[in-house]
Amino acid sequence: MLAKAPSLGADEVVVDLEDAVAPEDKIAARGLAVAAVQKGPLGRTTAIRVNGRRTEWWEDDLRAAAAAKPDVVVLPKVESPEDVAAAAELLPPGTGLEALIETAPGLADAERIAAAGHGLEALLLGPADLAASLGIPVLTIGEGTPEYALTRIAAAASAHGLQAIDGPHARLGDDLGLVRSAQRALAHGYDGKWVIHPSQIEAVHLVFTPSPAEIERAERILATKGAMRFEGELVDEASRRLAESLLRRAGRLA
Repeated sequence: MLAKAPSLGADEVVVDLEDAVAPEDKIAARGLAVAAVQKGPLGRTTAIRVNGRRTEWWEDDLRAAAAAKPDVVVLPKVESPEDVAAAAELLPPGTGLEALIETAPGLADAERIAAAGHGLEALLLGPADLAASLGIPVLTIGEGTPEYALTRIAAAASAHGLQAIDGPHARLGDDLGLVRSAQRALAHGYDGKWVIHPSQIEAVHLVFTPSPAEIERAERILATKGAMRFEGELVDEASRRLAESLLRRAGRLA
């Protein structure tokens, strides 16, 4: 899977040392992750997800990540700005960080976490652990995420210039469910979504990439001036800000 990763077209490839690895395999997985990352980029962005700060593997994982030098280190179960700062102390300057918000304490402190600095680039919504922490009775990863959690994490990220990334949809082969899950995240302002299988990449890319028709309409709205009637609706300065936002998502504006 690691050898195949560079050919998949994902925006970011995350080598997981946490939930995907059984406790007895943690040390071996750490060595494999370091070797894979040191060979070269696994995607446009290469990341390692370490184990959480409250586990026995956390510090050794971070020291291994410091040696491997990925673009990003993903921090699970972040519950305070101090969790971000403690990880940053063990990593080389310039290493990007992404914080998974996936517990009730983390969700309650999302705004302070987003303001932590130390190279923090994104807030990630961890749906399974969050549902478990909140006591939501679901058994499938990606189900049961409250609208409140989606909104709070997206707002905290946006307020501090971070990306907001939704967690995965675990039902493989459920293309309609995947698309609906991605559309729900997009409707809350998320910048992207994790996938857990190569077959999910294309659908998620399509949802989060503005269509040519949307881009063309946004450009025409941006060319209008003042408040006016445009294709049967009112457009004004707020409309132009919406158009600019869409064009930034499409990479047409800085």
